[in-house]
Amino acid sequence: MSGTAPKRVYLDHAATTPVLPEVVTAMQPYFSEVFGNPSSDHSFGQEARAALEEARRAVAGFIGARPGEIVFTSGGTEANNLAIKGFAYANRYRGNHIVTSAVEHHSVLESVRFLAREGFKVTVLPVDREGRVDPKDVARALTPRTVLVSVMHANNEVGTIQPVAEIARITRRHGVCFHVDAVQTVGHLHLAVRELGADLVSLSAHKIHGPKGVGALYVRRGVRLEPIMNGGQQDVRRRAGTKDVAAIIGFARVVRLISEEGPESAQQVAWLRDRLLRGIMESVDGVWLNGHPVERLPGNLHLGFDGVDGRVLARNLDRRGIAVSTGSACSSGQSEPSHVLTAMGLNHRRAYSCVRFSLGRGTTMEEIERVLEVLPREVERLRLPASAHTGS
Repeated sequence: MSGTAPKRVYLDHAATTPVLPEVVTAMQPYFSEVFGNPSSDHSFGQEARAALEEARRAVAGFIGARPGEIVFTSGGTEANNLAIKGFAYANRYRGNHIVTSAVEHHSVLESVRFLAREGFKVTVLPVDREGRVDPKDVARALTPRTVLVSVMHANNEVGTIQPVAEIARITRRHGVCFHVDAVQTVGHLHLAVRELGADLVSLSAHKIHGPKGVGALYVRRGVRLEPIMNGGQQDVRRRAGTKDVAAIIGFARVVRLISEEGPESAQQVAWLRDRLLRGIMESVDGVWLNGHPVERLPGNLHLGFDGVDGRVLARNLDRRGIAVSTGSACSSGQSEPSHVLTAMGLNHRRAYSCVRFSLGRGTTMEEIERVLEVLPREVERLRLPASAHTGS
């Protein structure tokens, strides 16, 4: 009689997370019972609008913002596009220079490339070998024509946390708007927009056990944005379109749950991550850590394996029931190596040797032990042909 197949292990929480049961329960009435358009004036619409505005207050409170400073979007990508394009267009009379970093999410990099084709000047800053931007480089890049700086809070691939508070002090001193992509950090790190010092902050629900297809942009009071979608007058003309009330309710529910549980969950995730790192380092030779060794996301572990194709390793682990990633989900399927890793100085061979393990609130010690049981054998199998070829 064959044994029971081992339980599947999901270590790709940086790509997306399972929606919590409590969040699903909170959303359900808004698919059928409370179905009104929140822009409608009748009682059905008013009921939906009241729930929407309560959700807006919850999300705003979670990051220390005012409710009127929250614009709901379809996710982090739209929030980044609205922040960068919307601010650039609305403030073009002040200047046409934008500063960002080489390791930003594609939604930021593609937005600034789009603006470059529209006549904006763009400076892309380098990072060090740990993936960090030097605030001095930001200061040196500013010109009288600079209107916007966009630097992420933490990197989605290697987990490095950027010195955003220090960068914010520089931009504030020069009267330059500062946008922070906080999609990977909201709900995982302490995030208070007043302390952060940013003028625009992008958020997303599906990275923190909320539904896909909903995010938000914090827009500091007084910051002018040109809408990138034209239509109705929702969100004070900043983002047209009928809101996905159910998804927004789910977003609000998950931030309340995170607020209630406190920092202990993130600490547990970091402990499991460190256990996984120690176990891999003890059982596998030729492994290195990418990203900052300390200033990194609690659930992120990005490793390189000498003599191994990371894409093949990820596929083989998947066949064994273990889901990991070779980088950003938005760039999966691309033949080019990660722009983040090459910006950090890795050559193509080393960049292709990397795998990202991203843990979440549901990760267990049993799952970590399962990875430590399977991974060393899979790495050894992939290295055997090269070893046999060289006669070692």
